[in-house]
Amino acid sequence: MKEIHGGDIYRNSVTLDFSVNVNPLGILEPVTKALKEAVKKCQEYPDIRAERLTREVSKLVGVPGEYLAFGNGASELFMAIVHGLKPKKTVIPVPSFYGYEYAANAEEQEVVYHMLKEENEFGLSEDLLDQLTEEVDILFLANPNNPTGRLTDKSFLHKLLKHCERNRIYVVLDECFIEFCGEEFSMIKEAAEYNNLILVRAFTKIFSIPGVRLGYLVCSNQDLLGKIRRQLPEWNLSCFAQAAGCACAGERDYLEKTADYVKEERQFLTENLKKMGCKVFPGSANFLLFYSDKPIYEALLAKGILIRDCSNFRGLGKGFYRIAVKNRQENEKLIKEMGELK
Repeated sequence: MKEIHGGDIYRNSVTLDFSVNVNPLGILEPVTKALKEAVKKCQEYPDIRAERLTREVSKLVGVPGEYLAFGNGASELFMAIVHGLKPKKTVIPVPSFYGYEYAANAEEQEVVYHMLKEENEFGLSEDLLDQLTEEVDILFLANPNNPTGRLTDKSFLHKLLKHCERNRIYVVLDECFIEFCGEEFSMIKEAAEYNNLILVRAFTKIFSIPGVRLGYLVCSNQDLLGKIRRQLPEWNLSCFAQAAGCACAGERDYLEKTADYVKEERQFLTENLKKMGCKVFPGSANFLLFYSDKPIYEALLAKGILIRDCSNFRGLGKGFYRIAVKNRQENEKLIKEMGELK
């Protein structure tokens, strides 16, 4: 049985993990230092209000602190949203991140899947709006999408949000990979314009700290935010998560450097995958979705390289794979090993 998430290095012999999409530049030294210093705080309860973290993230992303709520990763926030709003009907465009489906199924409700078309390179189109009627309570949407990497134009997002606002639909917009594309594509500055927008981000991917577990959401609707916050456990952020988050928030230059680096390496991988006969789907994130008619998952794993087999994503199937964009040396290693497969 294939795993529903990447990164299963615990049940595989892996020397190079391309199945999880974290920053190829790696964890920053100030973050490592902050985590080490946090060991001294282990005999104390962490700040239940996470006040310092709230101030630092508020400055980083440019929204008021009262718009913010933090979670033990974005996954905890998705679950809190569903439990807090108790929807009767949820729409999820697919293929997309399994975590939305997992959270939606925590409440007894109808989950409807909007199928994105391969011939449209899995991009959103106007036909999604037809499915967003007054009976729908929540729409889960990723920008850029995972596993496709497709970025949705902001003009379409504005149209979508206004349509959902008229139909009283909450939009959960997952921007966990948006920093790899550039902040100009984010809807975070428009958070105050929409009472129905719940924007979710994480430190996991962009700051390469998946083991720390730290996510946050942005919502200007205080009644809505209150319902979500009441579903979060007390002290859900460890002293390590809070220390790491504060350290990350001071590294704005790192974000710009990352976006440039990822763009260059993504192009390198795209060109080489195409040379090997793979169909590569256009993406803007730190990963690539491609199709190969060769059974490359098992062959690469035998060489100690783990990629994401996407055959268990709704809307995909056998032959679809996702790889992370890593550093040049690692990317070259992957291309070399793929090129030697029979």
